[in-house]
Amino acid sequence: MTAWIRAVILPLSGLLLSLPAGADVKARSCGEVRQAYGAKGFSLADIPYQEIAGEHLRICPQEYTCCTTEMEDKLSQQSKLEFENLVEETSHFVRTTFVSRHKKFDEFFRELLENAEKSLNDMFVRTYGMLYMQNSEVFQDLFTELKRYYTGGNVNLEEMLNDFWARLLERMFQLINPQYHFSEDYLECVSKYTDQLKPFGDVPRKLKIQVTRAFIAARTFVQGLTVGREVANRVSKVSPTPGCIRALMKMLYCPYCRGLPTVRPCNNYCLNVMKGCLANQADLDTEWNLFIDAMLLVAERLEGPFNIESVMDPIDVKISEAIMNMQENSMQVSAKVFQGCGQPKPAPGLRSARSAPENFNTRFRPYNPEERPTTAAGTSLDRLVTDIKEKLKLSKKVWSALPYTICKDESVTAGTSNEEECWNGHSKARYLPEIMNDGLTNQINNPEVDVDITRPDTFIRQQIMALRVMTNKLKNAYNGNDVNFQDTSDESSGSGSGSGCMDDVCPTEFEFVTTEAPAADPDRREEDSSAAQLGYSLLSWSMVCVVLALQRLCR
Repeated sequence: MTAWIRAVILPLSGLLLSLPAGADVKARSCGEVRQAYGAKGFSLADIPYQEIAGEHLRICPQEYTCCTTEMEDKLSQQSKLEFENLVEETSHFVRTTFVSRHKKFDEFFRELLENAEKSLNDMFVRTYGMLYMQNSEVFQDLFTELKRYYTGGNVNLEEMLNDFWARLLERMFQLINPQYHFSEDYLECVSKYTDQLKPFGDVPRKLKIQVTRAFIAARTFVQGLTVGREVANRVSKVSPTPGCIRALMKMLYCPYCRGLPTVRPCNNYCLNVMKGCLANQADLDTEWNLFIDAMLLVAERLEGPFNIESVMDPIDVKISEAIMNMQENSMQVSAKVFQGCGQPKPAPGLRSARSAPENFNTRFRPYNPEERPTTAAGTSLDRLVTDIKEKLKLSKKVWSALPYTICKDESVTAGTSNEEECWNGHSKARYLPEIMNDGLTNQINNPEVDVDITRPDTFIRQQIMALRVMTNKLKNAYNGNDVNFQDTSDESSGSGSGSGCMDDVCPTEFEFVTTEAPAADPDRREEDSSAAQLGYSLLSWSMVCVVLALQRLCR
């Protein structure tokens, strides 16, 4: 009897000793794992009913397991897809911010230009009638060039505006002197007297300053929204490394293999995995934050002295003032032109005594603000910029915050309040390793992800460079200098139409390190009545002089 008991008990005791610690009948069943695995859409043919030896596993602990080789491979791919989706979903806010605000600003700007052109055309047709319609292409070309500049065309604003006034002078000079015939050469001579005679008063000079600054700021700002949109879209589409994929599998689905499909990763464990997988994205943060700071500063300009809406809404009135000035001084202007360019020949078949008032005596009627369009695209520039600024501020530090945002998701981790009952990579217990700092170089000792800190991600570095170039252009626009957008991938920002200088030699007003505009800078719109109102302080006046000097106007 004793021998029989010994023969039965000893094998049973050996079997018990061979079971994993904590194992019981329920733990050996793979029922829960089969249910969770099937819910993912996988075939249950891959999964055993009970735990099997795990020597075949390459990522998960090689203990008794519910995972076959096929399961580990499929769950590894599943973890990769889920990670990519998590990053894309987490960055959804910043991507939609730039997409929607770019669309709104672009819509506003284009409609603003269309409204201004339509208003000028309507009012000039009513005021000057056929005389305007016969010369309307001069004004149409002005708006065509402004639109082309805004959309990135190679337009020198200063030269384009000079050409507009020169052409307008040629046309008006013929209208106020219908008794003479003017050859092309003679009219070319007339146009050369535009600056000297100032036939349109001070309007061209003021308008040139206002238009160039406002258009430079607006175009640069919308280009900044474009770059932010493109960078956010590109960076949110991650391609995890093999080391990252292994770490993701171990964190997300090795609990399945251990028969613990409902146990979620520890929060700190998740942070180390995500910091290792998103190390390069975190390195984008520094340049991204500088870019956001630059966008906010240009936005301040758009709300203040570079307000495109306050320039374009009354542009028809300003041009009409110039035309009236030309009419009132027509005799003096004509006399000086005749003195400089020579006496023109009489027009054949016309009475020599015919005078200008008989042909062009219309005066522009007073400006009625009630007849003006209220807003473009259903908003105003101030409201639009205020909204964009609020969203931009929320997008700062978004890339270094990705790991924290992802690991806060209740569907991903067990949370910070459940540190004992979470998956730590080996079992259901507290996660002990310290949390790594942000960025690539800080992952050298990451306990969860093998990261090669000597090989920065080339794609991310390209996005960093794109942000750096855009930031330099925003700095130029803040200071009123024109920029060129033909190659946003080039490291050097260069100088575009009308800037007349390179970044490294252009004078700047301040050290560009803060989201706050200089305290002395005016933030209210410029009035047309006085050049002194271009600034409210010595600092802002010096900026205007720099702009004027660059535009060959500060003489």
